[in-house]
Amino acid sequence: MTELLRVDDLEIAFAERGRLTNRPVRGISFTIAPGEVLGIVGETGCGKSLTGLAVLGMLPAGAQPSGRILLDGDEQDFARPSAARGDAVSIVFQNPGTAFNPVFTLGAQLRAVLVRHRRTSRAKARERILEYLGLVGLPDPDRVFESYPHELSGGMLQRVMIAMALICEPRLLILDEPTTALDVTIARQILQLVLSLRDRFGFGVLLITHNLGIVQEVCDTVAVLYAGRVIESGPATEVLLRPAHPYTRGLLGALPSRHPSGEPLDAIRGSVPANLLGMSGCAFADRCPRVQDRCRATDPSLEPVGSLHEAACLRLGED
Repeated sequence: MTELLRVDDLEIAFAERGRLTNRPVRGISFTIAPGEVLGIVGETGCGKSLTGLAVLGMLPAGAQPSGRILLDGDEQDFARPSAARGDAVSIVFQNPGTAFNPVFTLGAQLRAVLVRHRRTSRAKARERILEYLGLVGLPDPDRVFESYPHELSGGMLQRVMIAMALICEPRLLILDEPTTALDVTIARQILQLVLSLRDRFGFGVLLITHNLGIVQEVCDTVAVLYAGRVIESGPATEVLLRPAHPYTRGLLGALPSRHPSGEPLDAIRGSVPANLLGMSGCAFADRCPRVQDRCRATDPSLEPVGSLHEAACLRLGED
């Protein structure tokens, strides 16, 4: 299978005054093929968004990344922002209300993207922008072009953001919690829109989410992150039907669709460790209902569970 994106052993540490203060990403690896939708799943603090920002070359100040990121076989340079950002790779952020500058019209902001990455004339830029605003299902693209961000609903702004992300025809689209600020009906429409555009243009998708329900609807493959590591990965249907790691099972147990109406949802006790420096053993041990003494001493590596399905747990196969 052709690889569009390869991430090999990505680590991200943070330092202050020359001293390491945290290491929230600890050796993440995955690949995405053209047209594939990979879901990266986990709670807040698991390293999902940092991984997406590393692919874009947008890591915050103080970050110290290592490992390799290859886009179409070309290694990306951590030392400077990715030359592919906004061109070969684009992102849709989770809150459309804060993604746009409130003092400029939406048309002016989309035009700036085209002028920067395609050196398009103003007339040609307007024509292309109107085409893409229509492509994402916005009625009256001319009105949207002249509108300010506050004049549109959240769902409409999210569609404008998707148009902005796709207008330079990227090969990879990153979606960072793209439906968090939307109601359920609009969220479903946005996800179906992305899939239809993926089918039309063939770009790969890196979907960052905390919701396995969304993964179940739209993803081909899934990587479950916990404390900065992939603890389970594989085809989405396989992982969701036969989860092998206790953390994945816990996330699935928190889905309302897995419980009869009125029945309380399962909850994973505790929270993700805030600091991972010096951690030994399995990072999930303090929250795991199946923990044993050996789990606190040994950090498990990914092991095969099935075809293309892997998990990192010392108790695999004991069920």
